[in-house]
Amino acid sequence: MLDQNDNLLSSYNYDLPNDFIAQSPIEPRHDAKLMIVNDGLDDALNLMHGKIWDLKNILRIGDLLVVNNTRVLKAKLKIRFSGGGQGELLLMEPRDNGQWLCLGRPARRMRSGDQLWLNTSLDNSLCLQVIDKDESTGGRIIQFPSEFSSRSQMADLLDLCGEVPLPPYIDKDKSNSHEEKYQTRFASKPGAIAAPTAGLHLSDELIEVLKLRGIKIAQITLHVGLGTFRPLEKEDLTQLHLHSEWVEVNEKAVKAIINCKEEGGKVFAVGTTSVRALEAAYLSGRGDLKPYEGKVNLVIKPGFKFCVIDGLLTNFHLPKSSLLLLVSALIGRKRMLELYNNAIANKYRFFSYGDAMLITPDSMI
Repeated sequence: MLDQNDNLLSSYNYDLPNDFIAQSPIEPRHDAKLMIVNDGLDDALNLMHGKIWDLKNILRIGDLLVVNNTRVLKAKLKIRFSGGGQGELLLMEPRDNGQWLCLGRPARRMRSGDQLWLNTSLDNSLCLQVIDKDESTGGRIIQFPSEFSSRSQMADLLDLCGEVPLPPYIDKDKSNSHEEKYQTRFASKPGAIAAPTAGLHLSDELIEVLKLRGIKIAQITLHVGLGTFRPLEKEDLTQLHLHSEWVEVNEKAVKAIINCKEEGGKVFAVGTTSVRALEAAYLSGRGDLKPYEGKVNLVIKPGFKFCVIDGLLTNFHLPKSSLLLLVSALIGRKRMLELYNNAIANKYRFFSYGDAMLITPDSMI
């Protein structure tokens, strides 16, 4: 039953000391802490504390992990203004004819018709043009030269000139070599501007052990964008809308999920992005899980009925975020906050490079 506060953004707040924000991942990745949420335990909160490596004993033969295989683009570009000074563009999503939706900084200096200059390592500069302002995001529509109109050409340009965008809470001066640290072992399809961070915990060693023990892995794609990481602002969540993100749930993944359920296994989503992709594919199939390719802006908050996943491996997320709403939909908002307070008391590491929580089938509401 929904609480009257479940639709208030302020009800998803908690206090986190800055020291708990992880600045780099634990190595090896499977040594990160794991909070295991499972009803029926003697503990008052029905949880256990372990490590990611314990997944090899928690998951059962026939269970299925669904991972997001998106790869983070080097989507941050440093630019120069025609009138002098420097700025940044963060590429969000492609539009038609070589245009991209970008977040610009400082945006006030990016007016329609303005020219921006991008330095390359080829001893020349590319001229970009501001086409318009995107009212829904506050971003800018930027025209790139015609020779970069295709996705593959643009990927080459970003590899040459771009940087991997990192969350603002990571101190870039204290954490080095992010280019590969901030990619999962499954990252094969470029298109994201942030990592599906739960997948960062799955090391090569753990993946191999899980496969040997009969746990299967299926891959889907959700290119993480504004819909996942943009802060929520409006207090009333009943009218919440999220920015669309591109998703592909292919036939191979659908068959793996259906086979898993038919054989009595459980489907565990690795990360909230996997949850959104799978549940959106189910809804698009009107009651059946079918392959899906296209944009998704699904809002998952308390009251949502899950039809595909049986459990979730997820990081500890920012206060007042859409990701907290999704976790609360699985286990309840009050319980979620209790578990987060317990994680702080037990010195868990938070956010992208932090520790994780495993929500088991028995603990879902």
